[in-house]
Amino acid sequence: MALFLVTARISRPLAQLFVKAPQLRDTSTGLQPFPGFCFSVLSLRCQRFYGTEAEAGKRSVLITGCDSGFGFTLAKHLYERGFIIYAGCLLKEQGRGGCKDLDNMKSDRMRTLQLNVCSEEDVERAVDHVTASLKDSQGGLWGLVNNAGISTFGEVEFTSMNTYKEVAEVNLWGTIRMTKAFLPLIRRGKGRVVNITSMMGRMASPARSPYCVTKFGVEAFSDCLRFEMHSHNVKVCIVEPGNFIAGTNLYSPERIKAIADKMWDELPEIVRSDYGRKYFDEQVAKMESYCNSGCSDVSPVINSITHALTATSPYTRYHPMDYYWWLCMQVMTHLPAAISDRLYIY
Repeated sequence: MALFLVTARISRPLAQLFVKAPQLRDTSTGLQPFPGFCFSVLSLRCQRFYGTEAEAGKRSVLITGCDSGFGFTLAKHLYERGFIIYAGCLLKEQGRGGCKDLDNMKSDRMRTLQLNVCSEEDVERAVDHVTASLKDSQGGLWGLVNNAGISTFGEVEFTSMNTYKEVAEVNLWGTIRMTKAFLPLIRRGKGRVVNITSMMGRMASPARSPYCVTKFGVEAFSDCLRFEMHSHNVKVCIVEPGNFIAGTNLYSPERIKAIADKMWDELPEIVRSDYGRKYFDEQVAKMESYCNSGCSDVSPVINSITHALTATSPYTRYHPMDYYWWLCMQVMTHLPAAISDRLYIY
């Protein structure tokens, strides 16, 4: 009865916000904004305050996916904070990507590694290198940031099994592989594991199932690991960025076109004929619009990861995203699906 009264008390003022609200839809994703929710109300959103921070000192942090995007920016940011950085770069052996700029810093606190998170050999070599370079043989690694990831788009019937497997191999199995490999060093150092997921690790989105599946999986893995590591005083944090595609260069118009062309060419004939090229092109256009709408300033993500690594009491989850996506995520994860689907999908 008490729960019912609390629910009724909360739902009544919320319902008043939606009265006579227009039915709007975000054309870039097919999701509808929360009807009638004015931006002044969003200012009531709770802000997280940064508490006491741990000193960087000579602490070491390993970051995956430092060729570009969040990883590259984070490596330089944490270096400036005084950390020893092990920057895992997929393209180091090819001399391409962010490793060139990081190597040009010529600092013993910035160390790049050839690291493909899908390769058992690369991961084992990285473990050996980090273990050998840690000054205290009984010490450990302070932080592991599982940032490496790839993405794609396409409805379920448009997406091949190979695509599902490729995305999962990096985003999900790569995160698990890296964590298992470095967890003994993290545990000895009583350090931190920070896994970069996404708002789409908490809520589904049309035409993004390969990405959502992997990020949902990382969320579950992180929760299980957090429970297990509690007694070892190891903190496990999850960072769930919103749409920062514009700031990470994850998609370019050329890449979107290449993915779409390959997808269409590989579709079974029955799928092509049932959906038609017009519908297919409309969905690709939505993806292009979504990519152009992202935030170009990645500092909210970088600050969240930094807090997870430095705060004496880091948060379990961080939500660096704009108000629209934050509200969307709250609705889709807290309200009954019958309601959230009606607001955002149908």
